[in-house]
Amino acid sequence: MLLAFGAVSVIAQTGLPKPGPAPGVSLPAVKETTLKNGLRVAVVEKRNVPIVTVQLLLPFGAESESMDNAGLANLTASMLTKGTKTRSATQIAEEIEFLGGAINSGAGWNNSSITVSVTSDKLDQAMAILADVALNPTFPQEELDLLKSQEIDGLTYNLTQPGFLSNYVASVYSLNEHPAGGTLASLRAIDRAKVVGFYEQHYVPRGTRLIFAGDIDVDQAEKYADQYFGKWAREPKRLMVRGSIPWRDGKKESADHLPTRIVIIDLPDSGQASVSYVKRVPIGRLGGDGKGQPEPQYYSASVLNSLLGGGYSSRLNQEIRIKRGLSYGAGSSFGWRYHDANFSTRTQTKNESAPEVAEIVLAEIKRLATEESIAATELDPRKSVLTGGFARSIETTGGLVNALADLYTFGIPASEMNSYMQKVEAVSDKQIHAFAGKELFGGDLIIVGDYAVFKDDLAKRFPNAKPTVIPAAQLDITALR
Repeated sequence: MLLAFGAVSVIAQTGLPKPGPAPGVSLPAVKETTLKNGLRVAVVEKRNVPIVTVQLLLPFGAESESMDNAGLANLTASMLTKGTKTRSATQIAEEIEFLGGAINSGAGWNNSSITVSVTSDKLDQAMAILADVALNPTFPQEELDLLKSQEIDGLTYNLTQPGFLSNYVASVYSLNEHPAGGTLASLRAIDRAKVVGFYEQHYVPRGTRLIFAGDIDVDQAEKYADQYFGKWAREPKRLMVRGSIPWRDGKKESADHLPTRIVIIDLPDSGQASVSYVKRVPIGRLGGDGKGQPEPQYYSASVLNSLLGGGYSSRLNQEIRIKRGLSYGAGSSFGWRYHDANFSTRTQTKNESAPEVAEIVLAEIKRLATEESIAATELDPRKSVLTGGFARSIETTGGLVNALADLYTFGIPASEMNSYMQKVEAVSDKQIHAFAGKELFGGDLIIVGDYAVFKDDLAKRFPNAKPTVIPAAQLDITALR
């Protein structure tokens, strides 16, 4: 306790220490090869601990499903571990547990994956299980019924939560996508035939990657890849087109018209209100021209996000939580897509303070685009958050696999990992200013909460706005597109 008080005293007298230089990261080479069936294999040796993580990465996810089938990609991926031709769901779980490992499967917007982690001496047995769930799933009806019931119960509860409702509405209203986890109607309509059809259509070796990271060499990895996946010969029934969702392009807005639209999801008697600003950003194909250089705006956007809402010391959290005590936390993020990105801010507050928080969020976005410069004493620590987080993430085999999976998903070469820190450090305040001014205006302000409580204050703070008000009990997500 004395040591703690002493530390506080020193900080009070001398101020917070400046961040040190970014740590150097030397990544081992990523060795890549391709099997005869088109399956691409990537290997990263990391010999400091006897652990191997292996991921089968498939280049599709919720992007390749329709609103009517929302949630199908994730249900299909989640069902892979629920039974095969030779193993039940219980046997799969027990065998992995006996090996001291873990297996997970699921789908996001951009991809689907099956991942197994195990000590290197148990990798042969783990690979047999990974291949079995990937190549021989049976999708038992009773397991599908149970999984659907769990997903529907979870969604029913989440639809009463302001933060979840905000993201749910934004996915369609602002981003012209659909909820990746599904809707109540779509989940109820998914049957076993749809799951089997989705699997047969998309789970093919061509375009898929098998990524190894950890205590394994290239020869061992290629041997396992050929042994367990070399005979995988299914061909796709149709070619998937990436980034095919039409973009409802709006006119460019100035800082005086920062929110193009305001939508209120009226949730009477809610304990809190959720306030979000959402904008689809045409950042360009992340993979750039496909010849090795990713879209340069990715780094500007990443540093901007760290500055605005990427941590405790970010501007949104400073203004909303620390200075005004209006929330337990506020942040922002970019959801990367193949041809663009989804930008959003997020915070929850008292219903009474929702309009004030909305004003603060918009003011901070406007400040990024209009301020002449950003002091190095603010910008450098925010860059350090990114570089430090990256360095920590790739210390584990799972982190390495995930980093490679992100690159491969967007067509970016693995070598880009070695450039990440330098490119983050090279981002200037002028680049942030230009990106914010060009890309962040013209989004939507989404407030979910008890409208009767904040209606009058919202009208005072946004006198020229004509918000769209939708009672939560009457929300039809399919009607928002």
